[in-house]
Amino acid sequence: MPGTHKPGTQVAPAFPFLADQSGGSKAAKPAPGGMLLYIHVPFCRSRCNYCTFHSQAFDDIKFAWYHKVLQQEIALWGKRLKKPKLQTVYFGGGTPSLYPFGKLDETMRTLRKHFRFQEGMEITLEANPDSACDTSWFRALLSMGFNRLSLGVQSLKDEDLALLGRPHSSAMAVSSFHQARDAGFGNISLDFIWGLPDQRLKSWIDQLKEVAELKPEHISAYSLTMEPKAPMTRMLESGEITLPSDTEQGRMFIYGAEYLESMGYMHYEVSNFARMGFASRHNSGYWEGRDYLGLGPSSVSTIGRRRFTNPRYLDEYDAAVRGAFAGDDFEQLSDADLLREMVMLSLRTAKGLDLKAFRERAGYDLVKRQERLITALHRENLVRIVQGRLKLTKNGMLVSNAIIRSLIFEE
Repeated sequence: MPGTHKPGTQVAPAFPFLADQSGGSKAAKPAPGGMLLYIHVPFCRSRCNYCTFHSQAFDDIKFAWYHKVLQQEIALWGKRLKKPKLQTVYFGGGTPSLYPFGKLDETMRTLRKHFRFQEGMEITLEANPDSACDTSWFRALLSMGFNRLSLGVQSLKDEDLALLGRPHSSAMAVSSFHQARDAGFGNISLDFIWGLPDQRLKSWIDQLKEVAELKPEHISAYSLTMEPKAPMTRMLESGEITLPSDTEQGRMFIYGAEYLESMGYMHYEVSNFARMGFASRHNSGYWEGRDYLGLGPSSVSTIGRRRFTNPRYLDEYDAAVRGAFAGDDFEQLSDADLLREMVMLSLRTAKGLDLKAFRERAGYDLVKRQERLITALHRENLVRIVQGRLKLTKNGMLVSNAIIRSLIFEE
């Protein structure tokens, strides 16, 4: 299994999880048209109070180690997949804007050497306002080929940012946005969190009005999730903070979405809004079930029916890359797994689930099999069927997890 052999151990690059998935020996290949590439940068200046993603404090020596291994992993996959064509590249984290310029440029050159870039492809970097606050830095990103920026603002209220443990102020976030725009970025996404402690509908809508005045091309608005072991979860359990009621949060979601739509933002996925032509191609690829390759510690990949996860810690990640990921640590996705994911991912989007495509893959009609459930959901204004697609209404999106579980598991 990856990450279990000792550093320095040389293992034959077997890649058993790329074997022909019907049981033969032919190597699996990415789907025609290219694949999605995600690169995880597992470093932050500090951990936010709500976050449980894999990251560690930025350290020059550890970052240099990570960077060196990443170059090796890029070359390894480029060779194994025979220089595959990419549809998108996405640097996520962690805090990718902490990536030193020279090393980031080297990574981009390594990618171009071992992968094929499509003309006009989407190349995104996530950034935090505290580490992305210089116009020349944004110009440097553009020179390397980045054409989409995702700024982690989270709130335009300083008291919220302090509670969330964010290392920037509202003024820094707005300044970062304007600097990116001045540098020439024409595709900027802003991330926000709603449902914060003591937040009310009016304050959320007022904040969205401020956001709309900036005129970003894309807005991601996520509900606050209280993750186990996160500091904010402990604060909630101790009574130090109080969350808005379910009713109030529901109003924030529905009226917030309606406001953004009135300002020209298409609500194309549960938590995402975009002006025409600016929906995230990378994230849309996930929701459409395309192949994706994840590089860096803790990254997940799915190629065909095979899903595998990189080791979480740097020493294990280093050993796994030098050992060419030999072993059999992968998940084989069954027909049932793929069908469940098709339902789950499709229903998160405004397009909804293509019922004909589902029937062709499943061998049965979902509406007929789940007639009683779907009728009840329709009666409660939670779902609708339009032009052969099952879609969630905005009320349905509020309880999407429960609806999806019912559709998938109730027979």
